[in-house]
Amino acid sequence: MGRLDEAEHIGKEAVVKWPKDAELQHWLGLVFFKKAENPEALAALHRSETLDGSQYDIHFDTALVLLSDSNYPEASIELEKAIKLDPKIALPHVLLGRAYQNTNRSIQAVQQFQEALHLDPNIPLGHYHLGFAYASLGRNDEAIAEYNKEIQHSPNNPEVLYHLGHIEVEVGEWGPAVEHLKKATHIDPTNGDAFYDLGKALLLEGDAEDAIPALRRSIALKPSDPTPHYQLSRALDKAGQKEEAKQELEIFAALKRSQPVTGGMASDPVQ
Repeated sequence: MGRLDEAEHIGKEAVVKWPKDAELQHWLGLVFFKKAENPEALAALHRSETLDGSQYDIHFDTALVLLSDSNYPEASIELEKAIKLDPKIALPHVLLGRAYQNTNRSIQAVQQFQEALHLDPNIPLGHYHLGFAYASLGRNDEAIAEYNKEIQHSPNNPEVLYHLGHIEVEVGEWGPAVEHLKKATHIDPTNGDAFYDLGKALLLEGDAEDAIPALRRSIALKPSDPTPHYQLSRALDKAGQKEEAKQELEIFAALKRSQPVTGGMASDPVQ
């Protein structure tokens, strides 16, 4: 941190001497960003942009700061400006797609991810993000195709494996789902959702015995989520453990009563 403090001191002195220099303001903004002082970083970057709005890097770096703050609406504006200045770089299209996705503009997100892949077919996580956008639009077959393409590039990414397995459960492809979710939970044993989907897929395949430990692991990782208890109750019942199945169903009901209706997974036990 000492060198960054020194850089900040030098940068502040420089912008006092040359207040009309956009590059100095830009540089100072990056120093603040590296120090995790985002308000100061944005102030410097906005001053830089005011002095010279024609620089791609200024808009792109401002967007990075905004993205780190999860300020997706303003980040999308900065990325749109950067892309307008240089539309042939793939990464800003990916980041803009993510900003659109996080502001419920999935169709526009799809367009940005497609453009990024057109510019660079091997851009990291490009197919993953496109698959996620397709999934949010209910275009499940296209989502599965994109996730599978991403796995060809990054076969051990647990998030890609989890999302592929999740959507395979949704469309009834339980065998492939089990394969992908087992791998996802092996690589990342902290993902309670992946263990839940694995247990559900195993149960749907008729393997209640193997579903039970996966669902128990999901409960251990997500103790306040009612839904794994419901699925565990079903698995225990199919495995002949009637009393334990009844207990899990009671826990499910109690957790449901203690939580507001979300309209999501927890509100529908059959999911």
